[in-house]
Amino acid sequence: MIYKVYYQETKIRNPKREQTQAIYVEAADEVTARALVEEHTPYNIEFIQGLDDSHLAYEKENTDFKLTEF
Repeated sequence: MIYKVYYQETKIRNPKREQTQAIYVEAADEVTARALVEEHTPYNIEFIQGLDDSHLAYEKENTDFKLTEF
C-alpha cells in the first residue's frame, strides 16, 4: 500500500502547519511506513495516511507525486 507521510524537516523546532511537507512511501502497513521514515530521515512525522485507489489516482494527477524509496 502507498502511504502519504506528513512531516516537519526537523525534530528540534516547533512544528508549524505552513512548513508541513509530504512524501509517499510504499510499505506493508502504517507501522512499517513509520519505521522506514524514522530509520532513514531526521524528520518529525506528524501523520501517516493510507491512500486508497481513488485517493492515489487524485494524488498522481494533481500533485508532484514521487514515490520515495529507501
